[in-house]
Amino acid sequence: MKTKNKIKWLSEPEKKDYPAAISYLNLIFDETQAKLFVDKLEKAIVVEFKAKDIFRASSLSLLGISNEHVNRDIKKIEDEISLSPLLLVRNPTIGKVIIADGYHRLCAVYSQDEDARIPCKIV
Repeated sequence: MKTKNKIKWLSEPEKKDYPAAISYLNLIFDETQAKLFVDKLEKAIVVEFKAKDIFRASSLSLLGISNEHVNRDIKKIEDEISLSPLLLVRNPTIGKVIIADGYHRLCAVYSQDEDARIPCKIV
């Protein structure tokens, strides 16, 4: 049986995560709405959800370890380097959660432990 690695997390998302979230959200929403979401994310508190529940709520596919970014994050987990919390946006219109930043980290964590609790900011 595979031994689960202890996954370490930063207490807050990294500063670079917010511009990445705006870049992604600008594909879905207009610039004003994307910025509004990110402003709210910056002020939100960190909460936790299970990896498998985030996947279910987002309806995204799991990227495999052959993905370079997922593999990089798995290596961070193995090297006990802290990961940045995810940035999530609820979209009640479609009944889904949008992963504004952290999709590759989510995939890496899920590959290690689908029940892992992942720190997130969600609006």
